[in-house]
Amino acid sequence: MKRPQASAGLVFALIAAATFGTSGALIKPLLEAGWSPAAAVTVRVLCGGLVLAPFALVSLRRRWDAVWRGRWRILGMAAVGVAGTQLAYFAAIQRIPVGTGILIEYMAPLLLVAVVWIRTRHTPKAVVLIGSVVALAGLVLVVSPGGSGSFDTLGLGLALLAMVGCAVFYVISARPGDGLPPVALAAAGLLLGGVMLGAVGLVGAVPFTATSADVSMFGSDVAWWVPLLLVGVISTAVAYATSITASGMLGSRLASFAGLLEVVAATFYAWLLLGEQLTVPQLIGGGLILVGIAFVRSEKTDVAETLADPVPAAASR
Repeated sequence: MKRPQASAGLVFALIAAATFGTSGALIKPLLEAGWSPAAAVTVRVLCGGLVLAPFALVSLRRRWDAVWRGRWRILGMAAVGVAGTQLAYFAAIQRIPVGTGILIEYMAPLLLVAVVWIRTRHTPKAVVLIGSVVALAGLVLVVSPGGSGSFDTLGLGLALLAMVGCAVFYVISARPGDGLPPVALAAAGLLLGGVMLGAVGLVGAVPFTATSADVSMFGSDVAWWVPLLLVGVISTAVAYATSITASGMLGSRLASFAGLLEVVAATFYAWLLLGEQLTVPQLIGGGLILVGIAFVRSEKTDVAETLADPVPAAASR
């Protein structure tokens, strides 16, 4: 990985984390007004896809064949990276505490480390293992999952599915684009994923309710479409486009560890915009995540490259 590309990739990853992190603070007023999570997320991703669509069309001029070559990436992004992961997560947190659900989903970077370990049959370098442990410790401190709620096997299983979906998102994002621009992958994945989410909601598989009443947002009443527009543009369009771009530059593993900063950003926005308490352990946790990312960055082997190679590295030597 060239250093200028890695530096640019980290900048995109930071932008992605900062924008993804706004979603909770922007969606919460809608949920409090009576919107179901599935309905809010469906409108969110469709809005984000529509915002990115003009940029995607411009990027695809004279190379529409890239859409056909990237059809499986688009389908995977829509079905797993957008729709499947979010449905699994929301179904999980209906049965287990939110903190536990987030903690399990954001263990995706550790899953990617394990994939490379199994695929190559080589123990990851010490810097990767140390970075993984440090980042996980930081994540636990930031999330501070509560111990309330009974043990629910199905809820934990759904959270694990969300973790797998999150890992797949980074792998799909990091694979060679074959001429498909990141913004086109993001736009197509969001639009198709939004249609899938809407279809699941319409058949009654998940609660799907919405209201046109005004919502309370940051101390004043605003129209329902205001938070949706903000979350669609900032937390979805910008976030997905920059995250996919970052994954292509950094590789799936480093990008997934950088994605842990989304949890830190979300906690910060909840404190800044919603008045939720920001504790010292959470601040320490954010610092540990940064340290973990620094360790992982020093290792170059990536899971997307490993999966693309049909021969395990150990067997080819």
